[in-house]
Amino acid sequence: MGLSRFGGLVKGLGVARRRPFATSTSSSSSTAAGGGTIVRGTGSKSLNLYSAINQALHIALETDPRSYVFGEDVSFGGVFRCTTGLADRFGNQRVFNTPLCEQGIVGFGIGLAAMGNRAVAEIQFADYIFPAFDQIVNEAAKFRYRSGNQFNCGGLTIRAPYGAVGHGGHYHSQSPEAFFCHAPGLKVVIPRSPLQAKGLLLSCIRDPNPVVFFEPKWLYRLSVEEVPEHDYMLPLSEAEVIREGTDITLVGWGAQLSIMEQACKEAEKDGISCELIDLRTLLPWDKDTVEASVRKTGRLLISHEAPVTAGFGAEISASIVERCFLRLEAPVARVCGLDTPFPLIFEPFYMPTKNKILDAIKSTVNF
Repeated sequence: MGLSRFGGLVKGLGVARRRPFATSTSSSSSTAAGGGTIVRGTGSKSLNLYSAINQALHIALETDPRSYVFGEDVSFGGVFRCTTGLADRFGNQRVFNTPLCEQGIVGFGIGLAAMGNRAVAEIQFADYIFPAFDQIVNEAAKFRYRSGNQFNCGGLTIRAPYGAVGHGGHYHSQSPEAFFCHAPGLKVVIPRSPLQAKGLLLSCIRDPNPVVFFEPKWLYRLSVEEVPEHDYMLPLSEAEVIREGTDITLVGWGAQLSIMEQACKEAEKDGISCELIDLRTLLPWDKDTVEASVRKTGRLLISHEAPVTAGFGAEISASIVERCFLRLEAPVARVCGLDTPFPLIFEPFYMPTKNKILDAIKSTVNF
């Protein structure tokens, strides 16, 4: 099946031309980034992360007839079952399979979004997003800028499962978020839990900018929590302090937050008070929240699965040193993946584990 398949799809679309953390679910509402509303209600259900993603996609398709979901194998549910039931409910004109061509998937999504639609493109594994790199970085990210805001593809959201899974090896375990954080015009978002995934994904789909939404596949079934059943959104570019402390600030995102939380609890046994921040949006990231925390604690540790060299932790470190140099009591610590291709049998040695983070916490506090 070649790329001509995409042309056939267009004709039938009728497109419009123009480890879980506890999070409050009490009734309230406020304004999210991009003008969206964060809605809270009492009705909730225990969901794992892939089910929360599935629920968000159901809501997106139900509330906006201009929304489309497409990618490799999505019509039968996808390899992680995130799109289960969508084609049955909304039909194969709005939820459909594509050829095995990531460049074509994203290019098609850019065109669909440029015509005034909400295009939700799935890349089966983040490791295979690189054939679409040119479309994402040179087309989607620059579409609005190069036209002087006459045209845009802001309705594009690219979903991709990222990170370690315990047995993925070189090509099913990578964390490529830093590559896309170097592209002005994109937003990059990574959730840590089911409740966060649903609210952030709906915000991404409705945001007026193209978004790359990385999903921590390790947590698809492992992370379970109470998730509001109704439509709600969480703000983009707004970090969340999920554990308050006074001695050191820890910053992370996605699946790494649960590992960092374990290290914080262990450090507390030794009398070290850790403040833990979930960045949630990496581009553009919430510098003010991190700065305020570091000004309070005087210390910063960043942890992510991606290799340490040129990982996004380096950008956080540089920015906070610029802003908080006179308040720092120790060098900024980074506990990250190693500078090697992602290994298979040696994955436990590669990963930024609880013990590695705990050692770095103690070294930084005792500097």
